[in-house]
Amino acid sequence: MSAQCEITAKAAAGAPMSVFERYLSVWVFLCIVAGIVLGQMLPVLFQSIGRMEVAQVNLPVGLLIWVMIIPMLVKVDFGALHEVRQHVRGIGVTLFVNWLVKPFSMAFLGWLFVRQVFAPHLPAGQIDSYIAGLILLAAAPCTAMVFVWSRLSNGDPLFTLSQVALNDTIMIFAFAPLVGFLLGISAITVPWDTLFTSVVLYIVIPLILAQFWRKSLLSRGQAAFDAAMEKIGPWSITALLATLVLLFAFQGKAIIDQPLVIALLAVPILIQVFFNSALAYGLNRALGEKHNVACPSALIGASNFFELAVAAAISLFGFESGAALATVVGVLIEVPVMLGVVKVVNASKDWYERRNA
Repeated sequence: MSAQCEITAKAAAGAPMSVFERYLSVWVFLCIVAGIVLGQMLPVLFQSIGRMEVAQVNLPVGLLIWVMIIPMLVKVDFGALHEVRQHVRGIGVTLFVNWLVKPFSMAFLGWLFVRQVFAPHLPAGQIDSYIAGLILLAAAPCTAMVFVWSRLSNGDPLFTLSQVALNDTIMIFAFAPLVGFLLGISAITVPWDTLFTSVVLYIVIPLILAQFWRKSLLSRGQAAFDAAMEKIGPWSITALLATLVLLFAFQGKAIIDQPLVIALLAVPILIQVFFNSALAYGLNRALGEKHNVACPSALIGASNFFELAVAAAISLFGFESGAALATVVGVLIEVPVMLGVVKVVNASKDWYERRNA
């Protein structure tokens, strides 16, 4: 293992989840309420914000999304990519679940619940958009929060680094084609130009900027890097919360008219989280992988890069779309559900290791 990978691995294994992170769902809920209230009180203001667009990109939201995504991508060490050979089975399971199971299972669950089971209770004009939002959510593997889940489950930090770096590399090339394919088979029109623009704006450019920033910080020493990470850490969640206020200022009337929509959209998301985490955990056990590898493998198999999903949904379908709302539901339930998964994998360690003893 290179010295830099070792330093970064130790950093990834460091501090536990902050209070801000742990109660993310509470802050999200408060932003939902604030957004709905402000949207009803100041409709002209938010309509003006909604019109601030260049080439279908809303400038205030675009800026917020960069502030959301770039600090997270600074943490990604692509120097850890060569370490994937140390855990071939765990990496194989992660890639299988992230790219061959999760997006397709979510497309199926969206069709089953949104288009079939819950259709009578949802606005007919938003059915396709809700499914598109679910697909966007599932097509982007978790990049940042997985470091938190890995720490809480005593996961191997180097494995976590390497699988995040590998997933981010794949995402640059696979996100747009995969989303386009799944939208197509779901009979949803694919705005290819906007989709590729979203990939460039919200994956490629932030990743390049983040890696240049990372290199600059590390050139000053690990202490400077750690200090910068501590300082910019809250930026991502703060920008996410500000984006949610804007979203719900536009979504307010739809939520008031259809209060059950959020609960109904949560059902397929919850099912896919538990299904994919259980699948990854079970496959790692069957293949004889260590518990501290199986845990982050299962957790990244279940969680999502919801910041990217929100950004892409806004770019593709707009502020007031069902797609944007569906991705926000993913944000709302991510933390409590993933903390539940962490508790399960921690509590089942003895059972897991009996198979591999």
